[in-house]
Amino acid sequence: MEVMHKDFPELGLTKEDCLEMNWIESVIYNSGFSRSTPPPEVLLQTKLPLGKVYIKAKSDFAKELIPVLGLKGMIKKILEEEAAVTIWTPYGGMIDKIPESEIPFPHRSGTSFMILYYRSWSDTEKRPDMRIKWIRELYSYMTPYVSSNPRQAYVNYRDLDLGQNSNNSKTSLKQAQVWGAKYFKDNFNRLVKIKTKSDPENLFRHEQSIPLLY
Repeated sequence: MEVMHKDFPELGLTKEDCLEMNWIESVIYNSGFSRSTPPPEVLLQTKLPLGKVYIKAKSDFAKELIPVLGLKGMIKKILEEEAAVTIWTPYGGMIDKIPESEIPFPHRSGTSFMILYYRSWSDTEKRPDMRIKWIRELYSYMTPYVSSNPRQAYVNYRDLDLGQNSNNSKTSLKQAQVWGAKYFKDNFNRLVKIKTKSDPENLFRHEQSIPLLY
């Protein structure tokens, strides 16, 4: 709390505003269970407290700090929606010391932080298209403040707006270059060669899986 008071005094946070928990406890909590719920095995249930939930997520990597004017516009846009979430993950430290080509994950030196934009809704939602429209508008607004050429994204927040593989696998490579550069930067072409060698039948695939080299 001392760090928050020092850097963000305007938030006025108190100890009562915060919940401290380990990672698995946070998963249980965010799944809709109360904090008094028994052990992690509850996550094996087929029916969770929140019911059937749909999500739309997008992500960005920022190289520079976002100016106050940009933050004000972002907050204004976020407040248009109920239950909208953004998660900011700081980068640096050991992440910067590993070369981009060392492993597939390339977002390293020069990256200040990652942003997740997230909106969920239940199966009773009457206008899910409006939820998706909103998050796309927020993503568009953030364009001047984040990475570019390419605008980078985090692969584990899979965003099909960035493109999808074609049903015709022989045309997938050209289409995949678009999202591939955003997720993997210069590592993408190397991953295509590894995929072609290790899975020539393309058995393990999905809408944004690494395509084969033909």
